[in-house]
Amino acid sequence: MSAFHRPQQMSLGPLETEILELLWNFETATVKDIHDRILSDPQRELAYTSVTTVLQRLAQKGWVQRQKVGRSFQWQACLSRTQAQALRAEEHLQQFLGVSNPDVVAAFADRLDQASVTQLDELAQRLKAARAQRGEG
Repeated sequence: MSAFHRPQQMSLGPLETEILELLWNFETATVKDIHDRILSDPQRELAYTSVTTVLQRLAQKGWVQRQKVGRSFQWQACLSRTQAQALRAEEHLQQFLGVSNPDVVAAFADRLDQASVTQLDELAQRLKAARAQRGEG
């Protein structure tokens, strides 16, 4: 799964998540672009400096990067929304696989409905095809 950038820290707070979602929508944006979009909701209040602080935190965590364009900085995500979803899914799967109690795994299996079983079967087929493509048998 390491075919794309992996942030140093996966966990994000609500405002970090919101700003990252906005960046994905914009593709690249200035602090002003993001701040203006958030304040387009009349129910919201957020200081301009707060947007800057959150973007800097996201950069430290490895989620976004900035580039100087003219006299301002353009911010962009380091990975796509789809890549982020895949990393989160992988993280959840690793946590689940880390459960060593067979009773927990059995209880999980018992709760699966037919749609979930079908999805898991499809996933197993895709994984098998990916492994074959990589020559892993």
